[in-house]
Amino acid sequence: MTNGAFTEILLGILALLLVLAAVIDVRTFTISNRLNLGVALMAPLYWWSAHLPLWPDIGIQVAIAAGVFALLAVAFYAGMMGGGDVKLAAALALWFSPQSTLRFLVFMSIAGGVLTLVVVGLHRLKKKPGKPEVPYGVAIAAGGLLILIQRFLNQFA
Repeated sequence: MTNGAFTEILLGILALLLVLAAVIDVRTFTISNRLNLGVALMAPLYWWSAHLPLWPDIGIQVAIAAGVFALLAVAFYAGMMGGGDVKLAAALALWFSPQSTLRFLVFMSIAGGVLTLVVVGLHRLKKKPGKPEVPYGVAIAAGGLLILIQRFLNQFA
């Protein structure tokens, strides 16, 4: 791989963007379109640096990202996720192989469940009125970071 260092830099930037998304989501309960667009637009640079062939690899990743968007759009319309959350998860799917995307969705779901339990528990403990808001960007970031960490740790296996 001739662009190995550049690929690792891109993955490092992605990790930083995920942490930033989580922090912003905790503070504001929104994930900006600019951040999501940045994640999505960096994916072609990653594909180039990782020497992914246009067909079938990149085509499959784009199709799976569209599928992730469609799947999570249902959660958005059901009021379970925000629009920024849906776009961030779909943008992340552009970076991951089909198998990694599936693992990402599983990790994200588990982290989201734990996060929801914590938020609801704190909401009830403080006896706040109304429905608690869950910053699901934290779960998305956790799922994405777990995939990135696995990539790094697999080098030692």
